[in-house]
Amino acid sequence: MSVLLTVCRDCCCGTLRKHPTVDHGRQLARLREIAARHGGAIRVSECLDTCETSNVVVVQAKGTKPIWFGFVLDDAVLDDIDTWLTAGGPTTDLPATLTLNRVSPPRGK
Repeated sequence: MSVLLTVCRDCCCGTLRKHPTVDHGRQLARLREIAARHGGAIRVSECLDTCETSNVVVVQAKGTKPIWFGFVLDDAVLDDIDTWLTAGGPTTDLPATLTLNRVSPPRGK
């Protein structure tokens, strides 16, 4: 399965100002590894307009609607995304742990 992970950065997501305890560079590197392991790619967006739920990661597979995750602030959420992608990602149900991180996209997205 080929997936595209879109990661919000450079507004409030991905900044030490808003999330001083998160190693944003390491998180981005880990997301790149996850995307590559699942035959996908990563795209960094300047702002996805969901600052109230930062850090935001959007997962999309060909032929599926994007699924938005907010509050991606630790390795546990990245582990859950990776495990879910291994199980089929957007073509499968979300595990309960990721349901907690699911957020709605802003209007028009």
